[in-house]
Order: sequence, then C-alpha cells, then structure tokens
Amino acid sequence: MKGSHAKPKHAAKTASPKGRRGGPFDPSLPEPFRVSRSKIDLFTECPRCAYLDLRLGVKRPSMPAFTLNNAVDELLKREFDTHRAQGTKHPLMERYGLDAVPLADERMEEWRDALRRGVSFLHAPTNILVRGGVDDVWTNPAGEFIIVDYKATSKKVGPTTEDDLYDSYKRQMEIYQWLFRKSGFPVSPTSYFVYVNGKSDAKAFDGKLEFDIELIPYTGSDTWVEPAIFDLKKMLMSEEIPAIGTSFGGGPCEYCTYRENAGRILRELHSRNKKKE
Repeated sequence: MKGSHAKPKHAAKTASPKGRRGGPFDPSLPEPFRVSRSKIDLFTECPRCAYLDLRLGVKRPSMPAFTLNNAVDELLKREFDTHRAQGTKHPLMERYGLDAVPLADERMEEWRDALRRGVSFLHAPTNILVRGGVDDVWTNPAGEFIIVDYKATSKKVGPTTEDDLYDSYKRQMEIYQWLFRKSGFPVSPTSYFVYVNGKSDAKAFDGKLEFDIELIPYTGSDTWVEPAIFDLKKMLMSEEIPAIGTSFGGGPCEYCTYRENAGRILRELHSRNKKKE
C-alpha cells in the first residue's frame, strides 16, 4: 500500500567541491584532499596503515572481490527501487512495522556511487573532502532520511540486534549519517541494516541459495566523526610514523605485524648474504 509520507526537505542542489585527484597527501597543495569513508575507518582501526596509505602512497594488499555479496546488493537495490518508483513500502518494512518508504530522489544513483561520486562534504577547517556511497535511503512520515546499509554473509547464527554488529559496521553508518547531516538533510537518528544471511543447512544446493533477512535498527552517534577528521589531518601533516593499530578481530594490526616481521627477517638475510661476499 502507498504510505502518506511528508515530502523530505531536500538540501539545495549545489556543485560538489572538487578535491585533488589521486596520489598521497601533499601538504603544499591547496586543493581539498579527498578521503573516503573507508579511509576514515582505516585510520580509526590502524593509524600506521592509514599513514602509509594516505601520506606515503603504500596501500594495504587488496582483498578478493566479494562477488556473491555484490550480487545480493544489486538484487536488493533493484527490489527496493521497484517500491521507490511506486511509492510503496517494501514487505520487509511491513513485517517489522516500519513506517517508511524508499526515498524517491534523482540523486540516489549519485549517492550510491561510492567509487566516483557518492555523498560528499568539504570539512573546511581541515580542507578534507569526505565522501561515501550509501546502499539506500528511506524516508519516514516526518520527512527524515533513514540511512540504510545492506550486509550479506553466511553464518550459522546471524545477527538480530545492534549488539551483534561489528563496530566497523556502526562506524560506517555513523559516517554516512554525518555526511547527510552536514549536507543539510534531515536525518533520522535511527538507521537500518538489511542483513541477509545465507542458509547452509539445506539438504541440497539444487542451484539455489536461500537467505534469512533481518532488519536491524541502529541508533548511534556521529559526534566522534569530526574529531577523527581533525586527528586524521594532524597525522597527515606530521613526519612521525604513527603507532601500530588493532586488527579487525582484536590484537595488533596484522598488516603492520607482517611488515615488521618480514622486514626484520629480510634485513637479517641481507646482512648475512653481504658477509659472505
């Protein structure tokens, strides 16, 4: 059924500020330095890896693409886009009693484009252009934007509440909320994760994979984002190498630990070989 939702008060359409394209941070350049949502999360996780990446241009090794997750994301977007065009609630919203519909806005494709466009905001005090690409935006009867992120995985027991979510997921959502608020949009304090969990307990595959779908509300706080941007700029301006951070599952950063151990062993091997000459 069609919902009676207040029309969102959209921020004025203005040209996105242009940041410097590619390359590590150079303090001598006047153009805004582009930092993606994921790089802020990297800095939060491990300042040393962020310094190597953003200041020295040495990135972490890339991971294989999660093509199955990407397929699920694409199908979910198509599904919600159907209801977006019709102005109707998705059955998942009905099941959870959420009074909202997918936001109908011509900028949705731009905001979803994490690689080239996304939603962006120039943090003037640091001259850092922060950007990120969202999976979806819904709207409630008050006209507030509800930020939505899709997650797909396969676990024996999937998450059902915000306490089950990784901290990195929560930070991701809070940065998106911060970006939309700073861009002048009314943002609901509650966001949602559409969590899709592949079922592995079927008797046979039969060419199909079934999923359980949960709608997990999350009410966090984006108050940490701006201080993190200031800290990030301070790190970028420094010539000192930051301390090792933490790994995704806890403990010292695995990437830093590998670099330290590999470098030490290679130096020892090089030293022994030089003595043989």
